[in-house]
Amino acid sequence: MQRDKERDFTRGSILPALVRFALPILGALVLQAMYGAVDLLVVGKFAGSADVSGVSTGSQLMMSLTSIITGLSMGTTVLLGQRLGAGRREEAGDVVGTAVALFCALAVALSALVLLFTDTLCTWMQAPQEAFGATRGYVRVCAAGLIFIAAYNVLGSIFRGLGDSRTPFLAVCIATVVNVAGDLLLVAGLRMGATGAALATVLSQALSVGICLPIIRKRGLPFSFTARQIRLEKQVVRQTLTIGTPIALQDLLVSFSFLAILSIVNGLGLTASAGVGVAEKLCGFIMLVPSAFMQALSAFVAQNVGASQHARARKAMGLGMTLSFSIGLILASLAFFRGDLLCGLFTDEQDVIMAGWDYLKAYAIDTLLVSFFFCFNGFYNGYGRTRFVMIQGLIGAFCVRLPVSLLMSRIQPPSLFRIGLAVPMSSVVQIIMCSVYFVFLRRAQKAEGLG
Repeated sequence: MQRDKERDFTRGSILPALVRFALPILGALVLQAMYGAVDLLVVGKFAGSADVSGVSTGSQLMMSLTSIITGLSMGTTVLLGQRLGAGRREEAGDVVGTAVALFCALAVALSALVLLFTDTLCTWMQAPQEAFGATRGYVRVCAAGLIFIAAYNVLGSIFRGLGDSRTPFLAVCIATVVNVAGDLLLVAGLRMGATGAALATVLSQALSVGICLPIIRKRGLPFSFTARQIRLEKQVVRQTLTIGTPIALQDLLVSFSFLAILSIVNGLGLTASAGVGVAEKLCGFIMLVPSAFMQALSAFVAQNVGASQHARARKAMGLGMTLSFSIGLILASLAFFRGDLLCGLFTDEQDVIMAGWDYLKAYAIDTLLVSFFFCFNGFYNGYGRTRFVMIQGLIGAFCVRLPVSLLMSRIQPPSLFRIGLAVPMSSVVQIIMCSVYFVFLRRAQKAEGLG
């Protein structure tokens, strides 16, 4: 029974354990990306460019807000993994209880702020006038459902900290089916456009939570946990925020840098806005493999750090990079050379397809680069070195990505490919920084006599 509740990453062969753990995470990420992709696909087929732009801009904005929750939840994953790896099970229940209380409060606060300032946020995003109403409707519905997004991420962080990536995957499988059905009913059937797509997404997230909770009650946890522990334990809050806040801040500000790029593109007109919206959905799929290994490595490395298995943690990172790059090479080739076919899945408008393909070519280059620095980030997250992860992310976003995209947008005639090149240029800088920090960390470990 203990093995079913918790997976020990500190013993046995690394590659099979890492792949078995990463695959369900990848599956869950694919299905989560399908939420937005199906929204855009159905909207693109049964509505117009205004609704496509509304879903594109609105989903980017909500992703930025969700990044706060997902970043902080990484603090729970790492903290729980380190506690279990060190054999300190008596403290694990407080980690879980504090996470529940903390993220519920955060979700309510974020939801209220977004609903209050929806028009201001849409204006700041420079949503095209034709798509302003669609963007507003999408954002308001998603903001109202932030509590479910927070609950899902908390549950996912707990399962991953336990070494269980299958349960969240199964929950998302069912929720994705509901999301597709909801899109077909609300968008294709009732013609509710972007608002219907948002409503289908929120209902799907709520179902994910509804599936996970009974599973936890039935299986139990491999440590003592009671309802009394659902409180803001001061020390655990501090530790969770110490680890999670840099990740959340980085994710939020990096997302803002992408929102700024989208704002620049929106200024080029409706076709460019819709094209980048289509390309961004495809990019979400292309980046899923390195994202899965980043999440898997965070939990895998955290347990091994708790058990002082440093050589094992480094080897896991190297294997993650190798696998991620190998798969990324195939995806990058497809995106660069046949991006028109991929963009054509989401819209029938030829101008939008060509605009999306132009932007997608730049992301194809980045697909190869993120295989390395995403795995670096997962490795450093597992060590709790999240401040460095934040610093390198912010430097990449605001010292490279944003200024380069702005510069490229001023070159006439405007080219979405040139604007998109800001992304791989940022990744190169981040890889260099991560490599230098790895050498620094390794030397520090040798000086302390660590393996």
